Amino acid sequence: MRGGQALRRQFGWLWAAYAVSTFGTWLAFDAFPIIAIQVLHAEPSEVSALAAVGPAVGAVIALPLGPWVEFRRKRPVMIAMDLVRFATLLTVPTAYALGLLSFFHLIVVSMVVGAADIIFTAASGACLKSLVPRDDLLVANGRFESTTWTATMLGPPIGGAAIGLVGPVVTVLANAVSFVLSAAGIRAMGRDEPQPARSPGRRMRAADVLEGWRYILTHPSLRRLFFNVLLFNGLVMAVSPLMAIIMLGELGFTPWQYALAFAAPCLGGLLGSRLARRLVPRFGQHHVMLVAGTVRTCWLIGLVFVRPGVPGLLLVMAVEFGLITCCAVFSPVLATHRLNQIPTGVVARTLSAWAVAGKASTAAVTALWGVLAGFTGPRVAVAVAGLVVLATPLLLPRPGRAGSPPELQPEPVPQAQLSAS
Repeated sequence: MRGGQALRRQFGWLWAAYAVSTFGTWLAFDAFPIIAIQVLHAEPSEVSALAAVGPAVGAVIALPLGPWVEFRRKRPVMIAMDLVRFATLLTVPTAYALGLLSFFHLIVVSMVVGAADIIFTAASGACLKSLVPRDDLLVANGRFESTTWTATMLGPPIGGAAIGLVGPVVTVLANAVSFVLSAAGIRAMGRDEPQPARSPGRRMRAADVLEGWRYILTHPSLRRLFFNVLLFNGLVMAVSPLMAIIMLGELGFTPWQYALAFAAPCLGGLLGSRLARRLVPRFGQHHVMLVAGTVRTCWLIGLVFVRPGVPGLLLVMAVEFGLITCCAVFSPVLATHRLNQIPTGVVARTLSAWAVAGKASTAAVTALWGVLAGFTGPRVAVAVAGLVVLATPLLLPRPGRAGSPPELQPEPVPQAQLSAS
């Protein structure tokens, strides 16, 4: 069995790979819409289609690949998906340099990258479960969560400055390079990964594609968490474009003020991810999920009251800080609980199903709220989202009630613990 030093080294490389690719992704945040508007002179409807159609079709493409990932070594799959994303994204600056870039090209790239994202996420979750002892999963997920929010805070402003100085495709090129670096980090983890067990002579069946959903929907706590996360995330993401309309249009905030209002509160992500691993030992996994999952719903309605000037800017920052802090407590605890509840043989399929459903539901809710805003105005649509999200805690599992499993006890694992960061 591997020693503690080898475990820390392997997790360190996995964490570094995640960090570099996440930062590259956020560096290129909104790069495709900017290219579509500034280079291809796309209409608003086309920009909306680019944001929705590419990821949604990518999710459909990734749908049958969950079972394929399940029975293969996960690190080669992750490296392959990184290289697919690198090669696909690289076609954008290449076509731009040759004067061949088209709107259809951006749609296709968005589809391929969206599918690769889902496959990578499924494989990396299974890799993490096999690599890290159960009682260290919360620490590991907390580190990933803090990395995500750091990249969210720093990436878009730096990317926006780079676009202003160098041009609209520079961040796409940087994002492509980040995936090569991620692949190198995963490769550095080593090759000591066992081949997943599979019944002799068994072929992949159509039913295997649905196995992930079947497991989620028949599991007492994951089923409730699944629908809670789909609805909550969909409503929060649906509000984002509406706030852009309100702040940049109705209230006259400048683009840098708008960016600051949503970047600075990401400090709450760092705070929440560190709080999570201190709260769980004291209060228990399910109670932390219940409280954080409930409190995070109280903030969205505050965006309705945003006004012009500094007070309005500070209000948005305060609301976002509270929302992000609660989400950053909830998310690593959810990720840890989910990995602990999923048997090793269906991890990739279950995580793939969860990711596919998440992308599809977010696209659907965002489109629905766009239609609602067309009839009622963006501020009323934000208010409706804020009221609906208050009902999402009803979907959270309650400890001690029927249908909610007891707290899992960590399996005795003789491997060394990850050092707390």
